[in-house]
Amino acid sequence: MSEARKAIGIRREDKNRWERRSPVTPEHTRAIVEGHGIDVVVQPSPIRVFTDDEYRAAGATVAEDLSRCDVVLGIKEMPSGFFRADGTYVFFSHTIKAQKYNMPMLARLAALGCRLIDYEKITDRDGRRLIFFGRHAGMAGMIDSLWALGRRLRHEGVPNPFERIEAAHRYRSIEDARSVIAEAGLDIADGALPAGLRPFICGFTGYGNVSQGAQEIFDLLPVETIRPDEVLGLAREGGGAGNVLYKAVFREEDMAAPADPKERFQLRDYYDHPARYASAFERYVPHLTVLMNCIYWDNRYPRLVTKESLRQLWRREGRPRLRVIGDVSCDVEGAVEATLKVTTPDDPVFVYDPEKDRAIDGWEGSGPVVLAVDNLPCELPREASQYFSDALARFIPALAREDYAAPFERCTLPDEIRKAVILWKGALTPDFLYLAGPMSGE
Repeated sequence: MSEARKAIGIRREDKNRWERRSPVTPEHTRAIVEGHGIDVVVQPSPIRVFTDDEYRAAGATVAEDLSRCDVVLGIKEMPSGFFRADGTYVFFSHTIKAQKYNMPMLARLAALGCRLIDYEKITDRDGRRLIFFGRHAGMAGMIDSLWALGRRLRHEGVPNPFERIEAAHRYRSIEDARSVIAEAGLDIADGALPAGLRPFICGFTGYGNVSQGAQEIFDLLPVETIRPDEVLGLAREGGGAGNVLYKAVFREEDMAAPADPKERFQLRDYYDHPARYASAFERYVPHLTVLMNCIYWDNRYPRLVTKESLRQLWRREGRPRLRVIGDVSCDVEGAVEATLKVTTPDDPVFVYDPEKDRAIDGWEGSGPVVLAVDNLPCELPREASQYFSDALARFIPALAREDYAAPFERCTLPDEIRKAVILWKGALTPDFLYLAGPMSGE
């Protein structure tokens, strides 16, 4: 008797109506079925950016039941009722920071004796992430921030070249968005930047995939790159060129400083002992027109922008230069403390009122406009899925063929995947034992 074919499942995304991405495209599905002899079972979806018929044409089976699949792939968190005993699931679990809201899901997986593999922890030997949507989060975040800037300035009665830009989800493709932004760039190159916006400085915190994606969009405009230490001087001089925008990328040493002025900044020490450091970023904030926050942050690290600093800035200047904060990282009251809530693609921004510490939906009001969409890549579903699937596809045959009945010590998954295993047969793996307390509610 021939051995049963291995099978992978692709779960339908249903967290919200905006989630149209897929971890595996029809193109890669065909390669998996025809090139590796692995069956692909896809749950039907009325909103997925790739249709059910596209998957059928690629050789997949479209069916609700994924129980025969050796491993199930998804993107966002899966509901606890979806899991079956002894199953293997790969998705962004949002548990590695011991996120309280997802601990019941993790406990359910453990109780059922499941295996959980998290894309966020799939890294190379240097710890660099290999499978991610960060670039597209940055791209969508930058498009939406430019859209918000155009609306805010129009509300202020300031004609501006950004008014033609729409939110990212309104474009059929990223190329359509690029074309419109490039047209706005031609206007700026011709001197269309209002004098009151000069110098126009956009600050990017961080230099990873998210920041690179945001910069990729911003660089469609006429841009001159300056160092962070040039921001203050350029702002003091006033004016600046009317046909160029300025870009500053802030690294760790620009954003934090040792609390002891006698010490010097050391990157390794900063990551190992963040309590020894204080924010050094707020001195730049009054001079930025747009701030794009693209860094990883947790509460061990100093904040970039505090509520109090914004309160003082608005009291001092009335209408400061800062118009938009594109909080791509979107940690509620995190690095940007003014991020009071998460928003959605159809209602993506609010004004943070620094005097009353409240969010006012839209772009009208006293305070900076804050973009805080927590799933920005879904605004570019086709391109984001293609990029993600390109990175994931090479690991799928190994995922399908692994012996999941064996103990974790005998796991033969590639090292990149093995280090991303949070649960194996219901037990936390050694690198994730710190989740035992939070998972049990301690």
